[in-house]
Amino acid sequence: MDITITPIGVVKSPVKDVDALDTSWHTVESEIHIDTQYVAGLKGLDDWTHIIVIFMMHEVDFDPTQHLAFHPQGRDDLPEVGVFAQRSRYYPNSIGVTAVQLRGVEGNIVKIKGLDAIDGTPVLAIKPYAPVFDNAHDPGVPVWFVRLMQG
Repeated sequence: MDITITPIGVVKSPVKDVDALDTSWHTVESEIHIDTQYVAGLKGLDDWTHIIVIFMMHEVDFDPTQHLAFHPQGRDDLPEVGVFAQRSRYYPNSIGVTAVQLRGVEGNIVKIKGLDAIDGTPVLAIKPYAPVFDNAHDPGVPVWFVRLMQG
């Protein structure tokens, strides 16, 4: 089965290098520049406070010999886990999904905070974050993830 996906826009971010930031993404303010043919689709988006951005991690090369199972962020003090059990940039299809704060919409520019994507990243879709659908109640996370988030 062939799948063809055409980006709807591109990320403009102060983060230019894929290796520049592994933490603190939640502080990054960036923009999504939507292709003019899709601008009408932004109508009403600024009524939401958060959106989900689906994007292509275009500068990451997945290598199954290295990336199917590894220590998160290369830390040997954390257990080796599979790619589908962590929030890594290494995925077989290099698709990223992140819920971000919406800061505003101006013309074809969507201003956001918290997107873990570098400058030039192709954006595949934007969806409003709707807690009734997107919010898991009392989710459980592994101990190693809690340790990772504590630094």
